[in-house]
Amino acid sequence: MTKSATAQISLTKSERLRSIRAAAVGNALEWFDWTLYATFSVYLAANLFDDNDPTSALLAVLAVFAAGFIARPLGGWLFGILGDRRGRKFTLIVTMMLLALTSLGLALVPTYDQVGVLASVLLVILRLTQGLAHGGESGVAYTYIAEIAPDKNRALWTSSVFISVMIGVMAATAMAAILTGILGAEAMSEWGWRIGFGVGALLGVYALFLRRSAEESDVFEAEKQDTQAPTKLTGRQLLAFGVRILMICAATNTIYYVWVTFAPTNAIAEKGMDPNGAYIASLIAQFLCILTLPFFGILADRWGRKRTLAAFGIGVMLAVFPISWMVTDQPWTLFAAQLLGLLVWAILASMFPALLAEQIPTSARARGVGLMSSVSVAIFGGMAPYANTWLTSIGLSWVFSLWIVVLGALAVVGAIVIKETAGKPLSEIGESSEPLSGGGTKPANVPTSVE
Repeated sequence: MTKSATAQISLTKSERLRSIRAAAVGNALEWFDWTLYATFSVYLAANLFDDNDPTSALLAVLAVFAAGFIARPLGGWLFGILGDRRGRKFTLIVTMMLLALTSLGLALVPTYDQVGVLASVLLVILRLTQGLAHGGESGVAYTYIAEIAPDKNRALWTSSVFISVMIGVMAATAMAAILTGILGAEAMSEWGWRIGFGVGALLGVYALFLRRSAEESDVFEAEKQDTQAPTKLTGRQLLAFGVRILMICAATNTIYYVWVTFAPTNAIAEKGMDPNGAYIASLIAQFLCILTLPFFGILADRWGRKRTLAAFGIGVMLAVFPISWMVTDQPWTLFAAQLLGLLVWAILASMFPALLAEQIPTSARARGVGLMSSVSVAIFGGMAPYANTWLTSIGLSWVFSLWIVVLGALAVVGAIVIKETAGKPLSEIGESSEPLSGGGTKPANVPTSVE
């Protein structure tokens, strides 16, 4: 791709800011919808499965939660192809429409008492559909925001992805806390949980209109206008891209769903913590985490990707056992444990979309990021809550903690084998691929100041 082609269609700063705002708001609402399932899993178990055995019903809901991740790789691949052919903006509009529809379906799904096992079947269908859309949305959103960000501040700009993710997660947690406080436990279990999914459907329509005003990625447009055919990737290169992304994603996918999404649910179900107190404690920890994400994004642009990824992996290995020991039935213990976990997670989350986008060339970026990040989520994130709950129930919670230590070590290995890409134009990614080569730790073109 020629530099002149890229410069000719380069977005202005105001266009970049408008586009990143539209993407971020949609991201927040996407994760609001996705997180509500985990937040309201206790109520879903009571209403959509046979509740004669509450533990089995909860495990069934967690199994359906994991089933949603089965569809994510397919969604990442299909919507990734759409994103690479029709554009990032178009694909983000389509996935948001699908997510809004599934939230509406969850708000209206009949109960087990009303239609029997059909309620469970409908939940599986809706969750699979949500997983399909979520897999496409996440991969294309990572790609889109990384491509519209300035090269030298790419991690800082893409930290907005997980700022919006955390806002969406916080909104879901706040919704649970507010509804529980106003309606009470009985009404919440009977019908109050439906309100959250209904709100998610309405907000999805709002995000849809915002995304229509966004600009297409200039990196993608330049790739389309390039008269030279993109270099065909070899099987070895594709395998190398996939291995690198799995090493980057494994630990963060696992700890996100255990330390962030399901932390209040586990504290309520396993420790007997007051639900309202658990939601509020989690909400405060998540708010404090948001404040650190831009800071870690600045550090990732200055330190480089390799050092930041290594710091994350080491942090995971050091924090996992203290976090597993801290939580009791007191909400403040959940706050302390979750805040520690979130600070470790934020080290990588701040640059996560940038780092993934920097592993794959433009012509295959959306489908590559979408597929491999979704595969990693399905393998390491989707089953994590179920495995953690089951191992804890048989007194082997330490086995799961040891597994997280192994994944932290894998991230350190990933930091060794990836190339340094901080500050490198995304249009140059993949021009001279050296699969799984390491290299020095000094970032290329790393800025000394932040715009």
